[in-house]
Amino acid sequence: MITKTELNLPAAFRTGMAALLLAMAVVLSGCAAVIVGAGAGAGVAYKMGQMEATAPADLRATVTATDDAFAHLQLALVSKKVDAFGAEFIGRTALDHKISVKLTGMTDTATTVRIRIGVFGDEAMSLKVYDQIRAGLATR
Repeated sequence: MITKTELNLPAAFRTGMAALLLAMAVVLSGCAAVIVGAGAGAGVAYKMGQMEATAPADLRATVTATDDAFAHLQLALVSKKVDAFGAEFIGRTALDHKISVKLTGMTDTATTVRIRIGVFGDEAMSLKVYDQIRAGLATR
């Protein structure tokens, strides 16, 4: 049996072990969000294979910019659904990976953009699509 005096570890060791265990729990849980892309603007997060950001425009302008981004990046548009509250674009990349862009109108100056490419996501390509959407918004 271990007595109380045998567990008398230095405070720095106990603190270090607690920090290590906490870091391992976050990494292994898969719930850590990664902030990406300095060029993409603030508020862009990539989590569990999906990129999420807030575009600085209303829904209608963001839908038009997304149409333009699909054309500019030569993504094949498979389906497009638009209503007063949001939009969903489904397409295919040149390598035949599915691309899903979901837009949700928040205010007259903000639209939530969610992008997923393939089953597990593609952070670089998601950021490229979002950058192209923002570029389309900048020209309006």
